[in-house]
Amino acid sequence: MANRGISVEVFTRATSSDQPPAAELAPGVLVRHIPAGPFEPLGRDELPAQLCAFTSGVLRAEAFHEPGYYDVIHSHYWLSGQVGWLARDRWGVPLVHTAHTLAKVKNAALAEGDKPEPRTRVFGEEQVVAEADCLVANTPVEARQLVSLYDADPHSVHIVAPGVDLERFTPGSRDAARDRFGLPRDAVVLAFAGRIQPLKAPDVLLHAAAHLLQRRPGLRDRLVVLVVGGPSGTGLEQPQALRELAVALGIEGQTRFLPPQPGERLAEVYRAADVVAVPSYNESFGLVALEAQACGTPVVAAEVGGLPVAVAHGVSGLLVPSHAAQDWAAALASVALRPDRRAELGANAVQHARRFSWQRTTDALLDTYAAAAHSFRNAVRAEVAV
Repeated sequence: MANRGISVEVFTRATSSDQPPAAELAPGVLVRHIPAGPFEPLGRDELPAQLCAFTSGVLRAEAFHEPGYYDVIHSHYWLSGQVGWLARDRWGVPLVHTAHTLAKVKNAALAEGDKPEPRTRVFGEEQVVAEADCLVANTPVEARQLVSLYDADPHSVHIVAPGVDLERFTPGSRDAARDRFGLPRDAVVLAFAGRIQPLKAPDVLLHAAAHLLQRRPGLRDRLVVLVVGGPSGTGLEQPQALRELAVALGIEGQTRFLPPQPGERLAEVYRAADVVAVPSYNESFGLVALEAQACGTPVVAAEVGGLPVAVAHGVSGLLVPSHAAQDWAAALASVALRPDRRAELGANAVQHARRFSWQRTTDALLDTYAAAAHSFRNAVRAEVAV
C-alpha cells in the first residue's frame, strides 16, 4: 500500500521497553508501539485485560493530529476489532475488520484434548461483526460462516484472499537449502511450519511418519521430519509434548525441531522439503501452504477451512479428508517418494501461488476500503436524516 502512495500506520502492543514509541518499517509505513501492560509477551487469555490501556494509547496517538487525519481503520483479530470499534466512533471513519479465525468455527473443530475458545471471545466477535462497516473474509467458506454463525450482513462481507511476497518466497536450490540446515541431500524431508498447538495438528505428521516407517522400514535411515515453530495457545500448557510424542513413536532420531524462522530462512525450509504438511483441524486460509507452493514445494493439507482454496488438489498438492495416520502416510508417500510426481506438482505449485500476489490482495483491499467509506457515509447521512 505504501508503494501505491498510501500512508499506513500499524498500532501494536509494546512488548519491550527498548521498542521506540514509533518506528518506520518502510517508507510510508509507521509502526506505533503502544504501552499496555508489562513489557513482555502475554498469552491470549491475558490480552483482554489490556484492551483499555491499548485503546487509550491508540486514541492518544490520534489526538496529536488534526481531525480527519486517518481515513479508515482496518482491525485484525477480535481484540483489535474491539479497539477499532471505539476508534471508529471517535474518529468518524469506517471500520474494516478481518477476523483471521473465528471462535465458533474453532470450537466446532477442536482437536482431541484441546480447549474451546472462551465465551468472552465469542461475544467480542459478535459485537465487532455487528459494528464493522465491512468484513474481510479470506475465502467464500469464511464468508458463509460469518453470515450463518455471526449473522453478518452478506452485503458487508468482502472476500479477499491473503497474498504472498513472491519476491521472497521463490523456487531455489534444494541442495543449498539442505546444506544450510545440515540435512542430507538424499534425505526424504517432510516439513511442518507453524505454531505448535493442537489446532495446527503437528502430531498428525509425526503419527503419519511413524506409520510410514512401519510400512517402509527401509526409509528409517533417510527420513527426516522437520518441525519448525514454537508452542502457542493451548500448546503452551505442554511445551514438550511434541518432542515426547516423537520419542513415544520411536522416531526421535528422524525428527528435527527448529524454532520459528525469519522470512528468508523460512523460505529455505520450504525449499529443503520434499513436501510441506499442513494438517490443521481448521484454517481460515493457510498462508504456510501458499508460501511453500511459491517456493516450488508441493503441499499435503487437511481438507478443511480455506485450505481447498490455498491448495489445488491433484494439481499443486493433495488434500486429505481425514486426520488418520494411515491416510496421511499414504498421501505424503505418494508425493515425497515419487520424484516425477513431486516435480510436476512443484512446478504447478509455483503457478498456483502466483495467483495470490501482494499486488492482487492490495487491489482488493483498496476496493474494500472504498466500499466501507461509501457505507459509512450513507450510515451517517441516515443518522442525520433521522
